[in-house]
Amino acid sequence: MTVEKWNVDPAHSSIEFQVKHMMVSKVKGVFKDFSADLTLDPEDLTTASLTFTVDAASIDTRQEARDGHLKSPDFFDVENYPSITFKSTNIVADGGNEYKVTGDLTVRSVTKPITLNVEYEGTSKDPMSGNMVAGFEGTGKFNRKDFGLNYNAVLETGGVLIGDEVKLNIQIEVSK
Repeated sequence: MTVEKWNVDPAHSSIEFQVKHMMVSKVKGVFKDFSADLTLDPEDLTTASLTFTVDAASIDTRQEARDGHLKSPDFFDVENYPSITFKSTNIVADGGNEYKVTGDLTVRSVTKPITLNVEYEGTSKDPMSGNMVAGFEGTGKFNRKDFGLNYNAVLETGGVLIGDEVKLNIQIEVSK
Protein backbone atom coordinates (compact mmCIF):
# COMPACT_ATOMS: atom_id res chain seq x y z
CA MET A 1 0.00 0.00 0.00
CA THR A 2 0.96 3.65 -0.20
CA VAL A 3 0.45 6.69 2.00
CA GLU A 4 -3.07 7.98 1.34
CA LYS A 5 -5.56 10.38 2.92
CA TRP A 6 -8.09 8.76 5.25
CA ASN A 7 -11.21 10.37 6.74
CA VAL A 8 -12.36 10.19 10.37
CA ASP A 9 -15.79 8.64 10.88
CA PRO A 10 -17.26 10.81 13.67
CA ALA A 11 -20.07 8.31 14.33
CA HIS A 12 -17.47 5.71 15.36
CA SER A 13 -14.86 7.97 16.97
CA SER A 14 -14.51 9.82 20.27
CA ILE A 15 -12.15 12.05 22.23
CA GLU A 16 -12.67 11.50 25.96
CA PHE A 17 -10.88 12.84 29.04
CA GLN A 18 -10.93 12.45 32.80
CA VAL A 19 -9.67 14.56 35.69
CA LYS A 20 -9.58 13.86 39.42
CA HIS A 21 -12.31 15.71 41.37
CA MET A 22 -12.02 16.62 45.06
CA MET A 23 -9.19 14.09 45.31
CA VAL A 24 -11.68 11.22 45.65
CA SER A 25 -13.38 10.68 42.29
CA LYS A 26 -13.00 11.33 38.57
CA VAL A 27 -14.96 13.56 36.23
CA LYS A 28 -15.18 12.36 32.66
CA GLY A 29 -16.10 14.25 29.55
CA VAL A 30 -15.94 14.31 25.78
CA PHE A 31 -15.38 16.76 22.98
CA LYS A 32 -18.29 16.21 20.61
CA ASP A 33 -16.92 18.11 17.59
CA PHE A 34 -13.52 17.46 16.08
CA SER A 35 -11.90 16.90 12.72
CA ALA A 36 -8.68 15.34 11.54
CA ASP A 37 -6.30 15.48 8.63
CA LEU A 38 -4.79 12.01 8.38
CA THR A 39 -2.52 10.33 5.86
CA LEU A 40 -1.29 6.81 6.44
CA ASP A 41 -0.13 3.53 4.99
CA PRO A 42 -1.59 0.68 7.11
CA GLU A 43 1.49 -1.41 6.29
CA ASP A 44 3.89 1.23 7.72
CA LEU A 45 2.20 3.45 10.28
CA THR A 46 5.50 5.13 11.19
CA THR A 47 5.07 7.18 7.98
CA ALA A 48 1.63 8.49 9.04
CA SER A 49 0.85 12.14 9.58
CA LEU A 50 -2.08 13.40 11.62
CA THR A 51 -3.53 16.65 12.82
CA PHE A 52 -6.58 16.83 15.08
CA THR A 53 -8.59 20.00 15.57
CA VAL A 54 -11.06 20.00 18.46
CA ASP A 55 -13.84 22.55 18.92
CA ALA A 56 -13.21 23.54 22.56
CA ALA A 57 -16.82 24.75 22.93
CA SER A 58 -18.07 21.21 22.20
CA ILE A 59 -16.96 20.02 25.65
CA ASP A 60 -19.57 17.86 27.38
CA THR A 61 -19.25 16.59 30.96
CA ARG A 62 -22.99 15.93 31.28
CA GLN A 63 -23.41 18.97 33.53
CA GLU A 64 -24.33 22.25 31.85
CA ALA A 65 -23.00 24.52 34.63
CA ARG A 66 -19.63 22.75 34.70
CA ASP A 67 -19.40 22.87 30.90
CA GLY A 68 -20.08 26.61 31.03
CA HIS A 69 -17.28 27.08 33.57
CA LEU A 70 -14.88 25.00 31.45
CA LYS A 71 -15.66 27.23 28.44
CA SER A 72 -14.95 30.38 30.50
CA PRO A 73 -11.64 32.28 30.83
CA ASP A 74 -10.91 30.19 33.98
CA PHE A 75 -10.24 27.22 31.68
CA PHE A 76 -10.48 26.98 27.87
CA ASP A 77 -11.60 30.58 27.23
CA VAL A 78 -13.36 29.42 24.06
CA GLU A 79 -14.14 32.97 22.87
CA ASN A 80 -10.42 33.70 22.52
CA TYR A 81 -9.15 30.14 21.92
CA PRO A 82 -11.86 28.22 20.03
CA SER A 83 -9.66 25.26 19.00
CA ILE A 84 -7.41 22.68 20.60
CA THR A 85 -4.99 21.01 18.20
CA PHE A 86 -2.64 18.04 18.12
CA LYS A 87 -0.13 17.60 15.29
CA SER A 88 2.04 14.48 15.12
CA THR A 89 5.80 14.99 14.91
CA ASN A 90 7.10 11.42 15.32
CA ILE A 91 5.65 7.90 15.25
CA VAL A 92 7.67 4.96 16.54
CA ALA A 93 6.70 1.27 16.49
CA ASP A 94 6.55 -0.10 20.04
CA GLY A 95 6.04 -3.82 19.34
CA GLY A 96 3.11 -5.63 17.77
CA ASN A 97 0.32 -3.20 16.96
CA GLU A 98 1.55 -0.62 19.48
CA TYR A 99 2.98 2.80 18.61
CA LYS A 100 4.27 5.88 20.42
CA VAL A 101 2.85 8.95 18.69
CA THR A 102 4.56 12.15 19.77
CA GLY A 103 3.12 15.48 18.74
CA ASP A 104 2.49 19.08 19.61
CA LEU A 105 -0.63 19.74 21.68
CA THR A 106 -1.85 23.34 21.58
CA VAL A 107 -4.30 24.62 24.20
CA ARG A 108 -4.91 28.37 24.75
CA SER A 109 -2.03 29.17 22.33
CA VAL A 110 0.41 27.16 24.48
CA THR A 111 2.12 24.36 22.56
CA LYS A 112 3.87 21.47 24.33
CA PRO A 113 4.88 18.00 23.19
CA ILE A 114 2.96 14.98 24.47
CA THR A 115 3.20 11.30 23.61
CA LEU A 116 0.18 9.08 23.05
CA ASN A 117 0.24 5.29 23.30
CA VAL A 118 -1.64 4.11 20.22
CA GLU A 119 -2.89 0.64 19.40
CA TYR A 120 -3.65 -0.12 15.77
CA GLU A 121 -6.83 -2.22 15.75
CA GLY A 122 -6.46 -3.28 12.10
CA THR A 123 -8.36 -2.78 8.85
CA SER A 124 -11.57 -4.19 7.43
CA LYS A 125 -13.84 -3.64 4.47
CA ASP A 126 -17.09 -1.82 5.26
CA PRO A 127 -19.92 -4.04 3.91
CA MET A 128 -22.19 -1.01 3.41
CA SER A 129 -19.86 1.28 1.44
CA GLY A 130 -17.16 -1.09 0.27
CA ASN A 131 -14.50 1.29 1.66
CA MET A 132 -11.53 0.13 3.68
CA VAL A 133 -11.68 1.20 7.34
CA ALA A 134 -9.04 1.20 10.07
CA GLY A 135 -9.32 1.60 13.82
CA PHE A 136 -7.05 3.08 16.48
CA GLU A 137 -7.13 3.56 20.24
CA GLY A 138 -4.92 6.20 21.82
CA THR A 139 -4.26 6.94 25.47
CA GLY A 140 -2.12 9.55 27.12
CA LYS A 141 -1.92 12.15 29.83
CA PHE A 142 -0.64 15.65 30.44
CA ASN A 143 -0.52 18.28 33.17
CA ARG A 144 -3.24 20.88 32.57
CA LYS A 145 -1.15 23.61 34.24
CA ASP A 146 1.45 23.24 31.47
CA PHE A 147 -1.20 24.81 29.20
CA GLY A 148 -2.30 27.64 31.49
CA LEU A 149 -5.35 25.78 32.86
CA ASN A 150 -4.55 26.85 36.42
CA TYR A 151 -7.94 27.40 38.06
CA ASN A 152 -8.40 25.48 41.31
CA ALA A 153 -9.80 25.75 44.83
CA VAL A 154 -8.39 24.49 48.12
CA LEU A 155 -10.66 22.07 49.97
CA GLU A 156 -11.53 22.54 53.64
CA THR A 157 -10.41 18.96 54.30
CA GLY A 158 -7.08 19.49 52.54
CA GLY A 159 -6.11 18.97 48.93
CA VAL A 160 -7.62 20.65 45.90
CA LEU A 161 -10.86 20.59 43.93
CA ILE A 162 -9.33 19.64 40.56
CA GLY A 163 -6.39 17.33 39.85
CA ASP A 164 -3.59 18.50 37.57
CA GLU A 165 -3.34 15.32 35.47
CA VAL A 166 -5.66 15.00 32.48
CA LYS A 167 -6.02 11.49 31.05
CA LEU A 168 -7.04 11.04 27.41
CA ASN A 169 -8.78 8.14 25.70
CA ILE A 170 -9.19 8.47 21.95
CA GLN A 171 -11.10 6.02 19.75
CA ILE A 172 -10.76 6.66 16.03
CA GLU A 173 -12.23 4.89 13.02
CA VAL A 174 -11.07 6.12 9.63
CA SER A 175 -12.02 5.23 6.07
CA LYS A 176 -10.26 5.56 2.75
